Amino acid sequence: MRPDALEPYERALLERSAVSLVTDDGCLVALDIGRYLAGADAVDQTVLDRCVGPVLDVGCGPGRIVTALAEQGIPALGVDIAEVAVALTLRRGAPALSRDVFDRVPGEGRWPTVLVLDGNVGIGGDVAALLVRLAALLGPSGALLVEVNSLVAGTADLLRVRFTKNGTPVGPEFGWSIVSGDVLAERARSCGLACTDQWSCNGREFLRLVRDRETR
Repeated sequence: MRPDALEPYERALLERSAVSLVTDDGCLVALDIGRYLAGADAVDQTVLDRCVGPVLDVGCGPGRIVTALAEQGIPALGVDIAEVAVALTLRRGAPALSRDVFDRVPGEGRWPTVLVLDGNVGIGGDVAALLVRLAALLGPSGALLVEVNSLVAGTADLLRVRFTKNGTPVGPEFGWSIVSGDVLAERARSCGLACTDQWSCNGREFLRLVRDRETR
């Protein structure tokens, strides 16, 4: 992703203002900036309850999850390519790095839990490539906790999107994926991962993925 592509999102975090993604055919994908900036909620807690530390939060945003984990005595590190998001996480007193998940990440191959929440499974527009990379970050008995970004079964869309503010597209296009839980589980199997848990809460859906021993 081009560095300037995230500028509308970073401005929305600073201004606490609304911003969405718009696809090349005009469909809107809303981003819940208010929720990202708030503390962890009851739905987030269903994820936190499944975390074994230390935890890596990929696309940590302004740090509500990393902060909540720290408050529960679970060590965690956030990584995000949005520098404003990293700065906001640090301001909360939680550790975070400005880092692309496809670049070198501390603790590669040793993380007990890796999180990908808030639709960040769409990063880069290639779910399979992201899953392979995330699996490489896991320790031998580690788990990925992934939030899907579509509740419509059978959804597997590769999109070109831009940010939009007040109905006006801003910034350059970049790749993004929209995927449902059934499709994510299928893609995970092809990447040597198995789904061991799947749950929904208040309109959000999550999967727990581990290395599939049958593929070893």
